Amino acid sequence: MPVAIVDGMRQDQIWDVDAAARYDTPDAGMFAPEVLGPAVNRLAALAGSGRALEFAIGTGRVAIPLRELGVRVTGIELSTPMIDRLRTKADEATIPVFAGDMTTVVAPGEYSLVYLVFNTIANLLTQAEQVACFRNAARHLVPGGRFVIELWVPDLRRLPPGQQAAVWRCEPGYIALQTYDVVRQHVVSHHFTFDESRNALLVRCPLRYIWPAELDLMAQLAGFELESRHADWSGSDFTAESRSHVSVYHLPPGR
Repeated sequence: MPVAIVDGMRQDQIWDVDAAARYDTPDAGMFAPEVLGPAVNRLAALAGSGRALEFAIGTGRVAIPLRELGVRVTGIELSTPMIDRLRTKADEATIPVFAGDMTTVVAPGEYSLVYLVFNTIANLLTQAEQVACFRNAARHLVPGGRFVIELWVPDLRRLPPGQQAAVWRCEPGYIALQTYDVVRQHVVSHHFTFDESRNALLVRCPLRYIWPAELDLMAQLAGFELESRHADWSGSDFTAESRSHVSVYHLPPGR
């Protein structure tokens, strides 16, 4: 499957050595215990005694603590620099990783859980790729197995009429804004970090946003049924005001 390009950026070029070096923020941001702990605990409960497969395993943010809870974890990852960084923390015997695209790469064995966290399905920039991701998850699961996706809810209410960009975070030393192509459901996140000097660092990331109902249809195309949807890993109710969701899909036991 060809690599999609948005605004001149390719996903396999974005997650380079510099991105991998910046990715880990121990005990802060998405690595903060109050963020990571509920996710790992929920995934461990869903995996049970079975094996887990993480699509886009990255540097092992989730996989390593999940393995420490006794869950056997395997990963698929497109970025070689991200795999290299993971290898400084866990060897191949502890967490096997297969390099390549999560829409097509097959990891040997059968799994009771496949999971995809922190909005990463949106890194696939076409609807066809996102559907292929669901189908690849189904390919790995035993009957009754689950596919878990953590994803943000598109917040186009922030976008003023006639405008293509909206600021979504502003704090000392950091501004983030998003530019939208609402026809193709593409968004580019622009992250600016700066200090007292005149210079700033800009990091951009292209995404394809997915509405929850569209995600459910993708799941049906791959043979899944929606089991649950919550606003977070702790199980809060999902409402019209929720900014994100954790959706659990399962394969019917008779499949």
